[in-house]
Amino acid sequence: MKAFKVTGSFRMGRKPSPFTKEVAAKDKKAAEESIFSDLGSKHKVKRYDITIDKVTELKPDEVTDSAISFKIGA
Repeated sequence: MKAFKVTGSFRMGRKPSPFTKEVAAKDKKAAEESIFSDLGSKHKVKRYDITIDKVTELKPDEVTDSAISFKIGA
């Protein structure tokens, strides 16, 4: 697994709410799917209300979330 940093925004009410989240995934597409799934389940946001601006791969020493670091084996 690799670590990715995903940035974007999702619509909650009238204003967009920005987010930055680290996820462990196989590739960039899987990282995007993880974000859609996570935000949809926690905030009841539909996929078309989520805008992903950037997905960047992180090196193991750049990961700040301890759960993600454990998942990638760093």
